[in-house]
Amino acid sequence: MRNSPNTGAGGPSRRTLLAAGAAAGALTACGQRAGRAFLSSDTHPSDYPTVQAVDEMARLLRERTNGRLDVKTYSGGQLGSERDTLEITVFGGLDMNRVNLAPLNSIEPMTTIPALPFLFRSNAHMRRALDSPVGDEILASLTRHGLIGLCFYDSGDRNFYNTKRPIYTPADMKGLKIRVPNSDLYIAMIRALGADATPMSISEVYQSLVQGVIDGAENNWPSYESGRHFEVATYYSLTQHVIAPEVLVMSGRRWNKLTEEDRALVRQAAKDSVPFMRTLWDARVEAARTKLMAVGVKVNEISDSAAFSAAMRPVWDKYIVTDRQRRLVQEIEAMAEAG
Repeated sequence: MRNSPNTGAGGPSRRTLLAAGAAAGALTACGQRAGRAFLSSDTHPSDYPTVQAVDEMARLLRERTNGRLDVKTYSGGQLGSERDTLEITVFGGLDMNRVNLAPLNSIEPMTTIPALPFLFRSNAHMRRALDSPVGDEILASLTRHGLIGLCFYDSGDRNFYNTKRPIYTPADMKGLKIRVPNSDLYIAMIRALGADATPMSISEVYQSLVQGVIDGAENNWPSYESGRHFEVATYYSLTQHVIAPEVLVMSGRRWNKLTEEDRALVRQAAKDSVPFMRTLWDARVEAARTKLMAVGVKVNEISDSAAFSAAMRPVWDKYIVTDRQRRLVQEIEAMAEAG
């Protein structure tokens, strides 16, 4: 696994190996209870749309194989962080894994494309692009890293929120201390907009806002609401700067043990779980938006989207460096006008 986040020159970290052992034990127990059940991991809680989507995939597999194929999901980060469980999946200690794009960006440059700031004009544009052969090509790029990309799930549009002021133009970002995930791409984006990037865990954001360690952060409506960040950072600016998906992957080692027929069944069940997930996600976004508007969050549209996009050109140039990447970016941009 190239550029693995937990692998140094000497191999996988002790933490990863311990987690792999725990996952392998869970897999053995799961296999004893449920025959050929695939063991899947997700850091989101059990009621989150991605977890429910994999449960729907499991239902479809049971239905289509008379119970021969099934999926058992361990949600809520029971088996470790996304970076740890991703490596375990490559080793074969896990069969499936729902992960964010960030840990995949560090191993496969093609996965950086859907994470580019201001690439997608809307959620509809994102869905249209990733449902096309472009999305299939990005998923297929994971194969050489021991992962089989099954499908994309929504993660919503990310917007800036802060304690100081509404953001209308890039100039309004100047000097703000903004929390970002531990991602070089996100750090580059924030710096290009004139703000100070502060990488930290999402669990630290609320207290950091209260204490003034950071002025703001960026995330989707449900995360802004469920993390109670709106209680402190009351300005929510609809920048939609990133509309990156999440990804459901399967271990190449487990995949190679499946028959061609079972591979087709798994791929189709994963694809068929996507509309189910999107329905749940849209409802969750609307519920969060309705609640936040009712409590008086100060929401604003940006006034100059072109200025934000222009500021991202150096970031794009840094991360989009191959002809193949540029071709897919151009194809995605062309889809923006499709309606």
